[in-house]
Amino acid sequence: MRSKAHRRSTRALILIDFVNPCRFPHDGGFASRVISAARRTRRLKRILKSRGVPVVYANDNFGGWTRDFGELVRICEARGSPARELVQCLAPESDDYRVLKPRNSAFFGTPLEFLLEELGATTLIMAGIATDNCVLFSASDAYVRKFRVLVPRDCVVSLRDQDGKRALDHMRRVLKADVRSSLGQR
Repeated sequence: MRSKAHRRSTRALILIDFVNPCRFPHDGGFASRVISAARRTRRLKRILKSRGVPVVYANDNFGGWTRDFGELVRICEARGSPARELVQCLAPESDDYRVLKPRNSAFFGTPLEFLLEELGATTLIMAGIATDNCVLFSASDAYVRKFRVLVPRDCVVSLRDQDGKRALDHMRRVLKADVRSSLGQR
């Protein structure tokens, strides 16, 4: 029997690694770019949720194999800025779905594909950290599973801008992803 919490929708918003302890190597302003992307993603999330689009947080477990998603949120809140700021900006709400992932892709070793089937999703809007890593791997896995992929370019961020641009170009060309800004994705 289907839970009342499952909102059927042909679209789903997948937020990748936004619950993050922010231990970024050689930061160089990366944390502030992450916060900016999170703010734009928060705006997109509000719009999509108002239209009945479910939100799925697909997050790295950061090596914490025994922790649950709530514990990861609490760890990030306790770390201080920028991890706390990131969680305060874009924390999961009670009706958002949560999936912990062991590797780069939101699909690898997770129940994400089955959840999306239950939700009726055929189009995935993907936002997160990092464009050239976890977002790219997740988008690639979505594409091979025949999902339509949208990656709002202003809602993703990479450690190096040029790597993010190359990844977005790859997703556009190879995965046929729509990589317009979030303003064009509504």
